[in-house]
Amino acid sequence: MISERQAQIIKRLVREYIKTAEPVSSKFLAEKYDFGICPSAIRIEFQILIREGFLEQPHTSAGRIPTDKAYRFFVDGLKEKREEKLEEEIVQILRGMQGKFQMASEIAKFLADNSSSFVNLHFSKEGFDLKEGLDEIFKEPESKDEDFISSFVNFMENFEKNTKNLQTGVYIGEENKIPKSKNITLICSECKLPNQNAFITILGPKRMDYEKNIKLINTLNKVLEELI
Repeated sequence: MISERQAQIIKRLVREYIKTAEPVSSKFLAEKYDFGICPSAIRIEFQILIREGFLEQPHTSAGRIPTDKAYRFFVDGLKEKREEKLEEEIVQILRGMQGKFQMASEIAKFLADNSSSFVNLHFSKEGFDLKEGLDEIFKEPESKDEDFISSFVNFMENFEKNTKNLQTGVYIGEENKIPKSKNITLICSECKLPNQNAFITILGPKRMDYEKNIKLINTLNKVLEELI
């Protein structure tokens, strides 16, 4: 069990790391957020959270970064939010689309552009995949890390043949059932299209914006249920 303060430290640290891709220091958290304690006291909390498996310290003098366990804690604590502006945008994109493949193509482009991630739409009946946003992966800071690029390339070689093993949900790092994916997060969901469902995967670094991307998928599915 962790304390409420420790839970808030995890959530704030995850949000900051998602934004900056830089280790987060105790001094930074103490100055930006009112935890009611000084940086040295936050460092003590850091040590507890490292021991509990939520944080790690990449270098001796660096701040802390979240582990898979911290991302899972963060994702499990997200509350589903309705965003009417996003719903209206999706409705405008899909209105007038003819046929499932045209609609799927627009959906894939929309998700890739808005999630800054790679998007795959899989049609099991046809054995067909629509892909968008591969270039988005190489805009992320992780693309400068040779270990990440190697992991990503190996992952992509295994991805399509393992799509059938995925179910709706969020797979973070080691949770992934696809080989070579320790640095990757997948957000997966069924997608209701005319005459057939497709399977959507948003794929990116573990540091992806979970809150935004989960909201994108959930909002898209709500709109599709109303339109189709």
